[in-house]
Amino acid sequence: MKPVTPLLTVDAIILYDSKIVFVRRKHDPFKGMFALPGGFVEVGETTEKAVVREAKEETGLSIEIIKLIGVYSEPSRDPRGHTVSVCYLAKGKGIPKAGSDAAEVKLFTIEEVPKLAFDHNHIIDEARVDINGVLSQM
Repeated sequence: MKPVTPLLTVDAIILYDSKIVFVRRKHDPFKGMFALPGGFVEVGETTEKAVVREAKEETGLSIEIIKLIGVYSEPSRDPRGHTVSVCYLAKGKGIPKAGSDAAEVKLFTIEEVPKLAFDHNHIIDEARVDINGVLSQM
């Protein structure tokens, strides 16, 4: 019997033009809310490759991963079911443009971050020191 396990996802805190890149969700859950770019890891894909792919698909940006921020596994973090997300801090390159899953791409300073979907405000709060450190060098 195959074990029932959580689904694996990735999220990206992308720094671009001294701001953080967010996408407005086009679909439920949290339709219309801003979120970190991210999504599900495909079978045979590393989390690093998945976050690069998801960032490109949702924001149009190529990213350079700076560091792993953390792993978020609270069973209630996604109303669709138990997911475990691996979150990376990255720098974005290119021109931001909303992809098929995103209604809009918007940049916010760390002080302007609105109420976000999922547990993404918690992730931003935990990454604040790292974000500010990278932003101070941009």
